[in-house]
Amino acid sequence: MISAVIPTHDGRELLDIVLGSLALQTRAPDEIVVVDDASGDDTLAHLAEHWPAVRVVALAENVGVTVALNRCIAAARGDLVLLLNNDVELAPDCVAELVAALDAAPQAAVVGAKLRDYTERDLLDGAGDGYSWTGLAFRRGQGEPDRGQYDSDVEVFGACAAAALYRASALAQVGAFDEQFHALGEDADWSFRAQLAGFSCRLAPKAVAYHIGSASLGPRLSKFTLYHNWRNQIWTIAKDYPAAALAVHAPDLLAGQLANLLVAVRQRCVGSWLRAWRDALAGMPTVLKKRRAIQRSRRHGRRELEPLIDSTLARARWWLRGPGRSGAATVRRPPQDPDARR
Repeated sequence: MISAVIPTHDGRELLDIVLGSLALQTRAPDEIVVVDDASGDDTLAHLAEHWPAVRVVALAENVGVTVALNRCIAAARGDLVLLLNNDVELAPDCVAELVAALDAAPQAAVVGAKLRDYTERDLLDGAGDGYSWTGLAFRRGQGEPDRGQYDSDVEVFGACAAAALYRASALAQVGAFDEQFHALGEDADWSFRAQLAGFSCRLAPKAVAYHIGSASLGPRLSKFTLYHNWRNQIWTIAKDYPAAALAVHAPDLLAGQLANLLVAVRQRCVGSWLRAWRDALAGMPTVLKKRRAIQRSRRHGRRELEPLIDSTLARARWWLRGPGRSGAATVRRPPQDPDARR
């Protein structure tokens, strides 16, 4: 059974796009669940009128991205959970290709779709998630023309939760998305924990989704986005890096933090960078408690992770090159509230 689950906040027009594409799938999900994170628009009335078959979980108060994701997973009844952002459009065979890729990889916890830009559809928005020992996560191939260079069905570090199919059994074993993160980086952290638990993550290149991007959380270099990425990077490092990786890759980690500081200087938001460090340190007792549990139960360590994680600072350019492309200009964005949902 396949459960398609979508968190949303003030995204009525966006929902019409993703739900419309789900209705055209060659392999339709067995159920579709929308978790509405206390939207201030007419999302609930619109869903009731235009999408009556969709099961709606209406949250009474705004709980944040990561909590909303976990409410989606909790609401899913299927053994396969298709997690979707509200700002994606799926190609007609996307679900079928995701299922086929997961069936072909019994050890995989998740398979991710190949994301293309919603407006400039020949451009990649990401072909699986990568990670660098600097602490920086990135989407493989983002901004590149799609010439088939990422069309191999390969193991990757992780799957972007904008469009990814998870085994419910793996979600139960690895655990929920970390609600301490609030927003951003929670999927990279989950993928890291899945790798440590002995699972693999794969790209399904024939499963294509068109991602509007930044339509809910705002631009990639906004202060909100940068703050949460910086803070959550620190927590991911503290939780998930095996001790041997912390020792071997200490120079990479220093370089990554210097890259973040450079971005802060260029974007004139050093205050946000300092606040990210302050809040990361304040939350560290809880993070270290989680680390002890993660590292005690892990099946894989640094050696198994090395082939999947980049050891250079080259990926820092993803942060340094400025705001990325977005197709959101063709769709009216919801208000850019600091707590806007994905």
